[in-house]
Amino acid sequence: MKLILSFLSILILSTCFSQLNIQSTNVIAENILKGDYDPADYAAGVVVDDPDLIVQGINSTISADSLKSYLLEMSTFVNRNTGSDTVSATEGIGAARRWAYNKFEQFSADHDSRLVTSYLQFDQFICGMGQHRNIFAVLPGTDVANHQVIVIEAHLDSRCEGSCDTDCEAHGMEDNGSGSALVLELARVMSNFTYKNTFVFMLTIGEEQGLYGANAFSQYAVDENIPIKAVLNNDVIGGVICGETSSAPSCPGLNDVDSTQVRFFTEGGFNSKHKQLARYIKLQYQEELLTHVAVPMQLTVMSAEDRTGRGGDHIPFRQDGFAAMRFTSANEHGNAGVGGDYHDRQHTTDDILGVDTDGDMVLDSFYVDFNYLARNAAINGAGAAMIAVGPKPCDFLIETFEGPGIVIRITGEIGYPSYRVGLRTVTNDWDSVYVLEGNLDTIYPPTSDNYIVSVASVDNKGIESLFSREIAFTNGELSIDGEIAPVAPFELMQNRPNPFDEATIIGVRIHESIQYTTAFISIRDLQGREVERLPIQLNGEMNEVLYTHGYGKVGTFAYTLVIDGVDQVSKMMVFAN
Repeated sequence: MKLILSFLSILILSTCFSQLNIQSTNVIAENILKGDYDPADYAAGVVVDDPDLIVQGINSTISADSLKSYLLEMSTFVNRNTGSDTVSATEGIGAARRWAYNKFEQFSADHDSRLVTSYLQFDQFICGMGQHRNIFAVLPGTDVANHQVIVIEAHLDSRCEGSCDTDCEAHGMEDNGSGSALVLELARVMSNFTYKNTFVFMLTIGEEQGLYGANAFSQYAVDENIPIKAVLNNDVIGGVICGETSSAPSCPGLNDVDSTQVRFFTEGGFNSKHKQLARYIKLQYQEELLTHVAVPMQLTVMSAEDRTGRGGDHIPFRQDGFAAMRFTSANEHGNAGVGGDYHDRQHTTDDILGVDTDGDMVLDSFYVDFNYLARNAAINGAGAAMIAVGPKPCDFLIETFEGPGIVIRITGEIGYPSYRVGLRTVTNDWDSVYVLEGNLDTIYPPTSDNYIVSVASVDNKGIESLFSREIAFTNGELSIDGEIAPVAPFELMQNRPNPFDEATIIGVRIHESIQYTTAFISIRDLQGREVERLPIQLNGEMNEVLYTHGYGKVGTFAYTLVIDGVDQVSKMMVFAN
C-alpha cells in the first residue's frame, strides 16, 4: 500500500508541476514560427529595411505617453495573478490577457496586418487553475531560407505578498507592468519596419510562481524545432527609485535615484553565448543608437545570471540552449522579502503606478519613470533589430603571433567584406573591438598576459552578426623564435571582473588533461581564514565558478586552486565600492 501511495504521489506531483498540451491557438502563427509561410503575404506597404533608418525610427517613434497609457490600463485589472479571475471583463488575468491580445491585433491593423496574434495555451496546475495562456504576436521576417526567431518578452502576471493571493490589489506596475508595457510598445513601433528574421513579442503567465509561461514557450520551441536566435527578457525595467531593501547587486540606499543605467543579467563567463548577446546589445547601442538619443545611458553587463537569490524568464530559454538575457532597472524598490519589517513596494499591494499628491483624483507623482522606460525600450529595439537584419555569424582560428600582433583567420562565412574582433581581458565587456579587412588579418592589441577573443561577420551596410564562440589566448605561449614555451598543465586566471558588482568569475584554464579526485577554489581573507569553498570541475579548456561575494563587499582576498587537498596556485582579488 505504501508503494502504491508513493507512486500515486509522484504521479500527482508530476502532473501538477509539468506542462502538458502546449499549443498555439493560431495555426498560422505556429506555421510562421516554423518558417512555413510566404513573406510576401506580410510585406509592408512601404518597406523600410535600411538599418540606420530602422534605428532612427525606433528611437523617434517610441512614446513615453504610450507606455504610460498601457500602464494605466493594466492597473485597472487590479489583480493579474496567474490564478486570478478569467471570466470578468474588467478584472483579473483573463481580462488582462484579452486586453493585451486586442492591443496586438490593433497594432497589426494599423500596420498592414503584419502581426499575427496568438495565445500559447498549456495545462499546468498553478494557483488552483489547470490551464493558462501566454499572449504573443509574430512579425514574420523576409528570410525563410535562413529562418530564425528573436523573442522580446516580459511577464504579465503580478502578485502581492502571497504568491497565489487572487483577492489583493496586485497592480504590479514595476514588477512587471513596466516590462509588459515595453513589449507592447515595441510591437507597435517595430512592426513599421522590415527584418530578415522573425520577431515574437510575448507576454508570459506564471512567472511569479516559477517561470512557467516562459518554460512553456521554450519547451514548445524545442518540441516544434523553432530556431530561436535570441531572447530579450524585460523584468522590473521602469522604476528608478531605490527601496530600503533590494536584491544585490542593486541600489546604494533608500530613495537613491538612477534613471540613466540599465543592467544586463546573463549566465556564464568564458564562451557564454548569453554574455556575448549582452555585449552585442551594448555594442549596437554605442555604435548605432547613441548618436540619436537625448539622454545617454549606461549599460552594465553583470557577472551573474540574475540578482542574488532571484530569477526570471530568460532562465528557461538558457536552460534549453537558446541565447537569453535579462534587462533590469539599476534600482529596485525591494527584494521581494515579504513579511516582517519589509516596507518596500515589490511584491506588495504598494506596487502601484503613482500617487495623487494634490487631492484632485489624478496621479501626479509616478513610481515608474516613463522616459526611462522609453529609453530602455529603444535599447531593446535597436539591438534586436540589428540582430534581425545582420549577416550570418562566422567562426575563426588564432594561427600564431606575428611580432606584437595576433593573426586571425576567419573560417566559414568568408565572403563578407570585413569582420569585427572582440577582445577582452579583465572585465565582462570587450576592451576593444577591431576591424579585420578580409578573412585573414592581424590585430595589434595592447600588451596583456591573457586575451579572450571572438569575431563577427560585417555586411556591406556595416552591421555585425552576433559574435562567435570565444577563444582564450595566452600572450607568450609562443616564444620569439617560434619555439613553444613550456606551460603548466593548468593556469589559474585572474578573476573577472576585478572589482565590479556583487559577483566575480574565477577560471582555471587547462593546457593538459590532469587526473584528480576533487578540486575547489578556496577564498581566504588576509589572515588566511577560508570564507568560501567553491567546487570546480577541471575537464575543459576553460572551467569557471561564480563567486557571489555580496553587494558592497570591500577588501583584499586570496583565491587558491586546491586539487586533492593540495594548494596549487593563488591569486589576489580586490573589492571596492
